[in-house]
Amino acid sequence: MTTPETSQSLEQLLASLKRQAGSGDKGLPPVDKWNPAHCGDIGMEIMADGMWKHEGTRITRAALVKLFASILRKDEDGQTYLVTPVEKIVVKVADAPFVAIRADRVGEGREQNIVFTTNVGDIVQAGLEHPLRVATRGEDEPRPYVHVRGRLEARVLRAPFYELVDWAETRDGKLGVWSGGVWFELGVAS
Repeated sequence: MTTPETSQSLEQLLASLKRQAGSGDKGLPPVDKWNPAHCGDIGMEIMADGMWKHEGTRITRAALVKLFASILRKDEDGQTYLVTPVEKIVVKVADAPFVAIRADRVGEGREQNIVFTTNVGDIVQAGLEHPLRVATRGEDEPRPYVHVRGRLEARVLRAPFYELVDWAETRDGKLGVWSGGVWFELGVAS
């Protein structure tokens, strides 16, 4: 339910974002350098499938989701926020804030580079700066993630993960892939 307080906070956040977008700076905002006061919770959530919601209602405008994603920051306390120079608003994140919807490979073997594209348009090459990791859930179900920026990761969807497995090699009984000169373990070779 929208209250005057949360509605006004969302409107203020949107106005701040529009000012930032209109500044002519095409790069990502320097959210890691901003330290505004915490402004509370306005009911923003990112679901495990990458869908954004405000007060339980899906945000369907892709441009708005991308704008919000550009000011997302995860702090040392593990909490994720939308951050502007004047506001810091809590965002509940079910899994990872982004999903890697595509993986592309350039080269092969040790020389290959794997590039991920996220649901919000981020493009990152797995390597030292953007490590790939695989966690397990339940009965050893792999949950792959790639670092995007700051403390933010993207969960790699099933189809791109299967591509990684297709590109993988076995090394010391482990299945893994090379990217950016770094070996990333995917799991135990069967």
